[in-house]
Amino acid sequence: MIFKYYMPTRFIFGAGALNELHRQKLPGGKALIVISSGKSMRAGGHLDRLTGQLDEAGIAWTLFDKILPNPVVEHVNEGGELAAREGCDFIIGLGGGSTIDSAKAIAVKAANLAHDFWDFVAGSTGGRQKPTNDPLPVVAITTTAGTGTETDQWAVVSKNETKEKLGFGYDKTFPVFSIVDPELMLTVPPALTAYQGFDALFHSTECYLNKIANPLSDIICLDAIRNIGGYLERAVKNGDDMEAREKVALANTEAGFTQSVSGCISKHAMEHALSAYSPKLPHGAGLIAISLAYYETLIRKGAVPERFIAMARELGADGASAPEDFLTALARLQRACNVDDIRLSDYGIKRDDIDGLVKNAYDNMGHMFAFDPVEITPDDTRRIFEASFK
Repeated sequence: MIFKYYMPTRFIFGAGALNELHRQKLPGGKALIVISSGKSMRAGGHLDRLTGQLDEAGIAWTLFDKILPNPVVEHVNEGGELAAREGCDFIIGLGGGSTIDSAKAIAVKAANLAHDFWDFVAGSTGGRQKPTNDPLPVVAITTTAGTGTETDQWAVVSKNETKEKLGFGYDKTFPVFSIVDPELMLTVPPALTAYQGFDALFHSTECYLNKIANPLSDIICLDAIRNIGGYLERAVKNGDDMEAREKVALANTEAGFTQSVSGCISKHAMEHALSAYSPKLPHGAGLIAISLAYYETLIRKGAVPERFIAMARELGADGASAPEDFLTALARLQRACNVDDIRLSDYGIKRDDIDGLVKNAYDNMGHMFAFDPVEITPDDTRRIFEASFK
């Protein structure tokens, strides 16, 4: 039994936690606030709440508001250059996974201006260089419950012209401080609540099935699966249900922890290929679209049946006795959350793209296949994509 765990991030979790920001020791005197290009951070009052806290603490700030749902390297470079030009000495990511991932990447770029951020990415056309200087400190304030990025070192960034969507991270890219405030999640609409919740679920299921899973990751994964199974439907159907929002937010944070102790497997490699081909495809929606075919493939190939039974029970199938009961429980939860009919064709992905998607998954995130509990071959991956079209 050998595993490593490193999680240097300080946390505040709970409804109203953002109101405590001005009392915290922040890692600098001027922040670059990173938000999405959409309207939600302003319309929901989240940006005003944050800047009010910074003003009360005497912290200066500059705003960068261009982040897309699938972040692109051009915006990372632009944000890093802005942070340096404005004399910002730390970065605040306010938003969902895309924004906080971008904040981590911008923090690297801001401290290494001589390089394009892609120089540091380790996969495919990335430059595989080590940053010369440590990144600026990052404060993460999550407004969604999906990626768990407030708890881990990973940042996923796309290079659209080459259809690459790749992860980057090392021990210096953990946020130094994170706030998980379920009040900030009350305005997330039902479909996005579901997409994000299933992303957290699949982080947990993949980490639980990973060949390097260990007792610590198992405990956290199963509790996250239990919280999603018990409360995601409620959060989708009534966004004001604070208990449900808290439990799903906790599952999200737990799922982020597991990615530092275990890790995702090939399902995430396949979805990264999908959203690299179609940047408008929400990551959680892509994961849902391939989920039943993916897990059916693992079960058919005999992967860790006892773990599928355990996950089925945590999703609410108390009497589960066979791996297939997990598929039944997963399908039921997708129907309950109204996400059981996602059509990849609605996002411009065609059956003719399948060969390219398979190649993309192996070329760009092929290392994830090495952690699968059974071998998933290119032919298996092709069949999973084919089965996911409706």
